[in-house]
Amino acid sequence: MKKIAFLLHTDFEQAEYEEVDNQLKAKGYKTTLITTNDSKTVQGMNHSDKADTFTADLFAKETKAEDYDALVLPGGTVNADTLRGKEQAQRLIKAFNETNKPIAAICHAPWAFINTGLAKGKTLTGYQSLQIDLENAGASFVDKAVQQDGNLITSRTPDDIPDFVNAIDKALA
Repeated sequence: MKKIAFLLHTDFEQAEYEEVDNQLKAKGYKTTLITTNDSKTVQGMNHSDKADTFTADLFAKETKAEDYDALVLPGGTVNADTLRGKEQAQRLIKAFNETNKPIAAICHAPWAFINTGLAKGKTLTGYQSLQIDLENAGASFVDKAVQQDGNLITSRTPDDIPDFVNAIDKALA
């Protein structure tokens, strides 16, 4: 059974974790929730409103990329902006990239590809407001439901979750 790690901080867009997680589990994947937060309790958001809380399985500092087949980065503005500045998140993202494992980022999560240096030379999508940031980091931006460039899979919004999940599934086939 292939294993997928979800990496987030807290205050993430709940649908981009929960719906993606549920759809990947329905396809037979084992998933693990990993956080860079100081607590394993993490807060889901429905845009700017608090939604449910979740309990992470592991802290990022305890996580090894070799234990997983893919990495998923849910969005949410606060989560994605915090996550991209966390050294332990950057270390983990780079470790997945070094082994060419799929790294899937939705909505604001492609910001992490800027801070890790992975955006340069790639064609990516994400939430529309990321376009200038990604282009300034050397990426080409496309407005598509899902974009794959090498091992990087990006998507725009919760509306694109079915396409996002299918791209992750295809990359792991």
